[in-house]
Amino acid sequence: MPEGHTLRKLADDLAAAFAGRTVRVSSPQGRFTADAEQLDGARLLGADSAGKHLFVELEGERFVHVHLGLIGTFAVHTGVEEVPDPVGQVRLRLVAGEPGALSYADLRGAIVCDLIGPERRAEVLGRLGPDPLRPDADPDLAWRRISRSPRAIGDLLMDQKVLAGVGNVYRAEVLFRHRIHPLRPGSTLRVGQWRAMWADLVELMAEGVRTGRIDTVRPEHTPEAMGRAPRRDDHGGEVYVYRRASMPCLVCGSAVRTAELAGRNSFWCPRCQPTFRSRAVQSAIKDTTTSQGARP
Repeated sequence: MPEGHTLRKLADDLAAAFAGRTVRVSSPQGRFTADAEQLDGARLLGADSAGKHLFVELEGERFVHVHLGLIGTFAVHTGVEEVPDPVGQVRLRLVAGEPGALSYADLRGAIVCDLIGPERRAEVLGRLGPDPLRPDADPDLAWRRISRSPRAIGDLLMDQKVLAGVGNVYRAEVLFRHRIHPLRPGSTLRVGQWRAMWADLVELMAEGVRTGRIDTVRPEHTPEAMGRAPRRDDHGGEVYVYRRASMPCLVCGSAVRTAELAGRNSFWCPRCQPTFRSRAVQSAIKDTTTSQGARP
């Protein structure tokens, strides 16, 4: 499923192509026809994202709400001579411009494509946790939920009600970068650890918007720095643990592990991200070891 940086980049691309322009709106597939007829000929004001949700705003306080789901795409094309006939199941098509300088965008495979008003948009936003890519995001809101929860942090990071926009790749990578085991209970994290993770997500996801791919390795672990082959994967980008099960950790050489967590595969390094033990457990182990060492 596309992660938050993909939706943010898509919103930026749509705004750049259509904002301020009158658009022709159609539904070649037919599933959005009635709503498309209402919007056809309206001025598109802009596009925005929140987590994995996209909102395309048109005049009259109308929004096209899109959630791409697992297989959805929204392809934006600019500066074309003519708009080609639709290919495949195009649910929504936007067109603007004049012949020779046309822009168009085709939506396919989305699980949500609805025409909504401001109240419904506010309702959707109200169900989401803070998005690291939004300047109005409040990381303390996520922290309050994480710090009170016994659920695994790897589960909480994927819960869009806790934190919006983070998917399986960013989850695995930010936990590795901060040496936190994915099964560690959220309530055992320190606030400083959370703030460091949030700042890291803000930086990593913004870079993802800029480049269109997820790169999470530090300069000393790039292919060039380590003399290794670049990663080959349909997700692209250089990562530490995501989809690297049984491969050597780029930092310590231990075999990366994987297991299902909250319905998705989680990835971690057992040495760099050791299993969490509370201070009480650590103290008990230390006391037992000391006591055993004192026996004759």
